[in-house]
Amino acid sequence: MATDKLVEPEWLEAHLDDPNLRILEFNWNATDSYDKWHIPGAQGWYWKDWCWDHTMRDFPTPEEFARRCAAAGISNDTLVVCYGDPPQFGTYGWWVMTYMGHADVRILNGGRVRWENEGRPQSTENPSFDAGDYTPHTGRNDAMRASRDDVLDRLDDVAAGGETVLLDHRSPEEFNGERVNMIGVPDVGAERAGRIPGAKHLYFDDLLNEDMSFKSADELRALFEARGATADKDVISYCRLSHRATLAYFAMTELLGYERVRSYDGSWTEWGSIVGVPIER
Repeated sequence: MATDKLVEPEWLEAHLDDPNLRILEFNWNATDSYDKWHIPGAQGWYWKDWCWDHTMRDFPTPEEFARRCAAAGISNDTLVVCYGDPPQFGTYGWWVMTYMGHADVRILNGGRVRWENEGRPQSTENPSFDAGDYTPHTGRNDAMRASRDDVLDRLDDVAAGGETVLLDHRSPEEFNGERVNMIGVPDVGAERAGRIPGAKHLYFDDLLNEDMSFKSADELRALFEARGATADKDVISYCRLSHRATLAYFAMTELLGYERVRSYDGSWTEWGSIVGVPIER
């Protein structure tokens, strides 16, 4: 599992005073977890405020992304480490920043859970940084992303067992069409329950240990290959909003070295509400 995109807690603690480091925590509910405690020097974000455009369902423009980075004290050459509560919001932040073209973005292995379990330092102070100098990138890394039309175009190939493997990383209840959202939260987010036809189920949580760190490369490879998702296939991952899909994307691309992986960011909140597309239960 040799990748510089996954950092261990001991490494991060040793580098907390690095002036070229910025740490971003992404929360599901506002900044509730961040406000209780966070890693010293970390900045807290409600995930939509950082990752999405404010007026349409898409990622920010290069110019808006540059503005947000600069306001957070991030320049083009800044090392950024992401983590989240829950952990898939950290990988979502990593995925968006990588998609937007930032050169050095990494994930904290185990996030808040492992950091706390190991008794590492915590803070409730909100840090402030001088503005960064961020030049907008000319484009986005579109090879990382699948659209609904991309998925539609691949359904026949998926059904035929061809070059495309479609992975669903939601809970079993969502995959089986019993719910459109996870147990424990309101069952809303799409008009229909079910899955995209031909999708193979691999629950994102199965990729993690109890402390929220990633399983070993051998364990991960076995899980993906059991679903037919091998390195020589075109893999498209999805879930409900693509947070869980980005965790699988990170595991495949950064920990296993897969090169033909895309995340369908529209995921079930889009597919489950589109008129005229098929579903499966």
